[in-house]
Amino acid sequence: MNLDFTPEDELFRAEARDWLNENVPRAQRPPEGQAMREFDLAWQRRQFNGGWAGVSWPVEYGGRGLSLTEQLIWYEEYARAGGPSSELLFVGCNHAAPTIMARGTQAQKDYHLPRILRGEVAWCQGFSEPNNGSDLGGLRCRAEIDGDHLVVNGSKIWTSGAHLADWQELLVRTDPAAPKHKGISWVICDMRSPGIELRPILIMTAPGHHHFNQVFYTDVRIPLSNVVGEVNDGWNVAMSTLGFERGTASMSEQIRYGAILEKLIEIARERFGKQVLEYDEIGARLAQLRAETQAVRAMTYTTASRVARGSLGSEASITRAFVSQLQQRIRRIAVDVIGPDSIELPDVDPWIRPYLRSYSNTIAAGTSEIQRNIIGERVLGLPR
Repeated sequence: MNLDFTPEDELFRAEARDWLNENVPRAQRPPEGQAMREFDLAWQRRQFNGGWAGVSWPVEYGGRGLSLTEQLIWYEEYARAGGPSSELLFVGCNHAAPTIMARGTQAQKDYHLPRILRGEVAWCQGFSEPNNGSDLGGLRCRAEIDGDHLVVNGSKIWTSGAHLADWQELLVRTDPAAPKHKGISWVICDMRSPGIELRPILIMTAPGHHHFNQVFYTDVRIPLSNVVGEVNDGWNVAMSTLGFERGTASMSEQIRYGAILEKLIEIARERFGKQVLEYDEIGARLAQLRAETQAVRAMTYTTASRVARGSLGSEASITRAFVSQLQQRIRRIAVDVIGPDSIELPDVDPWIRPYLRSYSNTIAAGTSEIQRNIIGERVLGLPR
């Protein structure tokens, strides 16, 4: 992959920058609830109407089919413009949709992909279970075949946005006698199905609101036509999902943190004066973090290059492990820069709540320990 931007790339950058400058919402994204859902869906619809939704999706599925270089340019301009995170739509746009494109039936593609792209629905993920968070192979939520349906019983935990979602990507065990990573199926679950119960999980970062849920399934009937891939082949399908998450799906977040750090440097300059960036410990830490965000940028470009060659493998875990800890360090120094004001926890807060939430960064999407195991075994060839 040639990382030099061509004149055509720069014209595309200007086009993206102009559209984002005119269309990025100026209102603060609501922190939770139905208002947050409507905000995220409305922003997705605005991007769709402007021809900017699903820039990386193939044209046959309604996207623009942009090259990886153009995708990176879009992510850089999106971060520069302060585009909202739209976390509620991440699973649908970056997990479910690519998985359905790769492994789904034509009927599944025809029904779900347009609705995701147009900002009509939100998705959540049903992978983790109590006592089986990072160990997906040990999941126990069961589904028995009854005619042309699966009947699901069990529970999932840490399900982000389940109370606001229309659909769920759900992993269930369909053959309890099969070996650990066999006998699992990846299914599309309608979150309005009878037998689904949601219980909120309250956390310190959101007093009065909730983000996580535990989901209970009691004789929930899901049509067999909602199985993506084959029954009992869900582990392979799930690896496709996690591959998207650890590969190109995370590029925008990696780039966004560079923009967050630059904003923080400006705050430090305003609060302490220019000299703090040259002589103070805060300045030294910010300089180190700026160097690390540039390293992440290089790692992101490397990922894009490998994807372009069709050779992205377990190396994505290197970036994932590094970035998750870098995010925590950036959020930590933000508290030091803000100082005593960080004791406050206002409803709309771009710094303190994200700092508290950053503790989950090295747990979600596979813990740091899991990522290191992958790096050791699959990249370095070390014994298990």
